Amino acid sequence: MKNLIGAVTALCLAMAAMFCAFLWFFCRIQVEPGYMAIVTAKVGKTLPPNEILAAPGEKGVQRDPLPEGRHFFNPINYAWVTVPVVSIPVGKVGIVTSKVGKELERGEILATDDKGKGIWKDVLGPGTYRLNPQGYDVTLLDAINIPIGYVGVVTSQTGKPVPLGQFAGAGQQGVMEQVLHPGLYYINPRAYQVDILEIGMNQVSILGRSGSVVITKSQIGSESGKELVALQMNAVRAQQQKRSEYLEKNKDSGFVQNQAMQQVDEQSQGEESKQRSSLLGNRGRQSQQIKQTRQATPQQGDPLGHQQGQQAVIPESAAFGITRFVEFPSSDGFQILLDMTVEFELLPENISRIYMLYGDLPAVVEKILLPQILSISRIKGSSYKARDFIDGEGRQKFQNELTTELIRVLKEKHILVHNAIIRHVEMPNDILAPIQSASVAVEQDKTNTARQDTARKQAKLNTQTAMVEQMKKQVEQETEKLIATTVAETKNKVASINANATLAAAELNLQKASVQAQIAQVQGEAKVQSNFVVANERALGEKMRVSVFKNASSLADLTFVDNLNPGLSIKILHAGPGTLWTDMKGLTPTVPVTGGR
Repeated sequence: MKNLIGAVTALCLAMAAMFCAFLWFFCRIQVEPGYMAIVTAKVGKTLPPNEILAAPGEKGVQRDPLPEGRHFFNPINYAWVTVPVVSIPVGKVGIVTSKVGKELERGEILATDDKGKGIWKDVLGPGTYRLNPQGYDVTLLDAINIPIGYVGVVTSQTGKPVPLGQFAGAGQQGVMEQVLHPGLYYINPRAYQVDILEIGMNQVSILGRSGSVVITKSQIGSESGKELVALQMNAVRAQQQKRSEYLEKNKDSGFVQNQAMQQVDEQSQGEESKQRSSLLGNRGRQSQQIKQTRQATPQQGDPLGHQQGQQAVIPESAAFGITRFVEFPSSDGFQILLDMTVEFELLPENISRIYMLYGDLPAVVEKILLPQILSISRIKGSSYKARDFIDGEGRQKFQNELTTELIRVLKEKHILVHNAIIRHVEMPNDILAPIQSASVAVEQDKTNTARQDTARKQAKLNTQTAMVEQMKKQVEQETEKLIATTVAETKNKVASINANATLAAAELNLQKASVQAQIAQVQGEAKVQSNFVVANERALGEKMRVSVFKNASSLADLTFVDNLNPGLSIKILHAGPGTLWTDMKGLTPTVPVTGGR
């Protein structure tokens, strides 16, 4: 019996060991961090039609992958494969295309939630996600990183279209009123189109010698991470690509891609000025030659195709150019050609409306700025004579009127104009020379008149200077005299003050002595009177004492006795008859006895 129990125990232990070994070596799925396990069930219910992912209890690829950790599945009923999780780095978004879920409604191109089939409207931000690759495709795209100095205008590409001229709200298709300020945004580019537009100060320079140039924000630079800078550059490049396509479509209007302001040397500048002056009578031929110059094959090391000897500098902020000129006839029939720069600003609160109404910056320049600049310049300039554009006052007046009118007109179109500057005025030499000569003569006459005035003023100034020097010496003498007089008067006043002080002190001493004499007199009189009263009273007292005794000898005896020394002792010695005692018996004081005592 013991042997049977031992055998059964050993068999159970062996089967338990075999089962544990089977679980550990054949059923264990160890999913490392950064991975997930895709499980395929070999048994279970058949999938519904058009389904490719199975729920628990159904046969096929399971919808939910296994997360990292340790899992146990029967290899007979399940198969699995370990794949990396979907990882979205910083600066990227994940566009999810779902192969499963409910079909989209008619007319919809994006799934509003993760239950729909097709491209999800929401994107995956930076992080890790466990999405079954059998049912979901994830495409990585750059996030929208808007640089400082730019804003992003958002255009919703899904929803019901809004009426022309209105902003799109939630669930509507069209330009949205709220713009994206500088920062990083994780947006689905298939749901929202973001156009990067410059805000702040921009310039449109219409330059006769090099064509019009639109100056915008310089290329961005930042001390932040290289990845974020790359995202910003990508966003700007994408916007520039859109502009290039727009410029290519509108090249018949005179747009030139990658055109910039040129800085040429004096020799090339003079040659171009002569060439343009000779072509002022034939604008069409001039424009044709300019276009040919722009489209010529570049020389080696010269990307803009300038002739050797010219130095072309392409600012990083030059966006594009357009071969147009500010040209109009003056009131006296002369053809005027101006170089002009207009400074304008696109405010963030207006940029979305401007984009909705007109489009990107090239369209704003083509449809709004240039037509208004050319039109207002013609209207205002045609009322001036050719001489006014040479004289400083006339040109300044024209510039002020042009600026005021541009500010008024473009403000209605939500564009803030700050200034319009006349950079240069050109006209044919046969017209310019006489005007310049006359102007030079006038200016020379003004110069001579000014010199004469200057000489007169100089002579007057010299006279005034001599008078000032004379007055200066006179003032110095008067000052010295005044100082001496003041010192003498001061000394005199000091002496007078000292004498008055001494006199006042003497008077005070005299008053003091008089008071002291009066005090002494009063004290003497009082003392005399006091002594008199005391003596008189004593006399009266003595008189009263004397009146007590019958005779004066008794008072004398009493006085004598009173004045004796109290320590005096008297010894009486009997010496017989004829002694001192017997002789002095007659001197014994006799005290009178009154009747009442």
